[in-house]
Amino acid sequence: MSDNAHRLWLGARPLILASASRTRAALLVGAGLVPESIRPDVEERRIEADAGDLAPIDLAIRLAEAKAEDVAGRHPDRVTVGADQVLEIDGTVLHKPADLREAADHLARLQGRTHALHSAVALVAGGTTETFCETARLTMRPLDHGAIAAYLALAGTERVTSSVGGYQLEGLGIHLFSRIDGDHATVLGLPLIPLLARLRGRGLLAIR
Repeated sequence: MSDNAHRLWLGARPLILASASRTRAALLVGAGLVPESIRPDVEERRIEADAGDLAPIDLAIRLAEAKAEDVAGRHPDRVTVGADQVLEIDGTVLHKPADLREAADHLARLQGRTHALHSAVALVAGGTTETFCETARLTMRPLDHGAIAAYLALAGTERVTSSVGGYQLEGLGIHLFSRIDGDHATVLGLPLIPLLARLRGRGLLAIR
């Protein structure tokens, strides 16, 4: 951990990020926090199936809470942050595409339209869990088959299948959009401003 991180974070032990997401870890590092990343042992699709008719925002919160509490259960003396993101269009949730063909289908559905990204966070500390969710709205440009195929070929299978909707806004996915309404960190899956406010409220950051 860097010296600045030592001075900024006032917790007795490093913050835990209940996620294997490099993007979320990088957001925290950019804010001066160096988390210990631990992958949660949860089955997202099972949680979603058990959730029934939950609204997409509530589903995002439930998933974030499940991830945070799974990891916090193994590290009860630590501060743990879990996060999840749900893409909603027309009330329907789109998951990470399984392959390039499904990614093309997702992009064909999203092109020329506005969809919502619900980014939920669960903060577990001192035996209590606090949750919140921020929403960004993204408008994709009208894209024909050729534009979608070109994007997929350039982005590659690994990047395309690692994000909901088949795009990463911090990479080549930025070329697909005409308008973005919402905080950049929310789009990337970890709303930093409200998270940092809650950490300050718990006396965990040196910058008050």
